[in-house]
Amino acid sequence: MAVSIYKINKGVNKSIEFKGLKAQYIWYLGGGVIVLMVLFAAMYLIGINQWICITIIAVLGVFLVMKVYGLSSKYGEYGMMKMLARKSLPDSLRCRGREDFIQ
Repeated sequence: MAVSIYKINKGVNKSIEFKGLKAQYIWYLGGGVIVLMVLFAAMYLIGINQWICITIIAVLGVFLVMKVYGLSSKYGEYGMMKMLARKSLPDSLRCRGREDFIQ
């Protein structure tokens, strides 16, 4: 009788992780890098010295990476979405009658 061998995929529903960044923070970093490239091209086309452009973009890039890694470590995979959802909840509900509860 033939023995069936099955492969088990252990990471099927896990979120994406790249060098410590989890889930949506990878997209935030990618979007920030694209914005920095467009900013560099705009400054270069305006006529600003290339070394000044490189310096500004490098400083902004380091700030971007530090901020995104900080958000990733502070909130984790779903923490920032939960925090934003919690902020959108109302502080209190007012009910001036019992008509809302009678159906």
